Amino acid sequence: MIPLIASISGTFLLGFLIGLTGALAPGPTLIATINTSLKGGWSVGPKVTFGHILVEILMVFLVVLGISVLIGPYSVLIAAIGGISLIVFGTLTIFECRHARLDAADNGRALSNPYMAGVVTSISNPYFWIWWLTVGSALLISAYEGGLIFAGAFIIGHWIADLTWLTLVSASVHQGRVLINQHMYRWILGVCGLFLLIFGGYYLISALQLYTHQYTQ
Repeated sequence: MIPLIASISGTFLLGFLIGLTGALAPGPTLIATINTSLKGGWSVGPKVTFGHILVEILMVFLVVLGISVLIGPYSVLIAAIGGISLIVFGTLTIFECRHARLDAADNGRALSNPYMAGVVTSISNPYFWIWWLTVGSALLISAYEGGLIFAGAFIIGHWIADLTWLTLVSASVHQGRVLINQHMYRWILGVCGLFLLIFGGYYLISALQLYTHQYTQ
């Protein structure tokens, strides 16, 4: 029982850390949260997150019921795609962290409905689709190999990361960025990029081990 709980907790933590790296990335959802929070206060973050989660629920069903059926169970291909994608996203994150800004967009208009802002900015963000069709799908299929409870732990961890970060951003903007400043944001983003590189390397090693096991025996 204890090993099972530990495994589920590890999957949850993985989902949280991977989700945090995606939530931190500069993009339409983050900008919409900042812009809307200027007037709406700290509660904008949870509302935007809920809209974002609605879109991701569809992605989860697409991956579990669609991509996993077409590709099959966790395999060398999935591990390789996940590893390469993580390294690419990690590299981009490290480069972005040097110039990333936690500011409202000068030309950005805040949607009056934060829930809709979460939906619209998720659907219209190419990064969102690329992430889910590479890193997200590979990790979710990997978790799903252990059963629905592991897939659920991964995605709940992912959503809690989104909720935590966007709520922190909203509260920070509402309080005049007392909670998190530009330097801290860039530092956190850089650490997340490094984590993606390390975990991407782990996935590539996993792919190599699977290949050796499957094709050299």
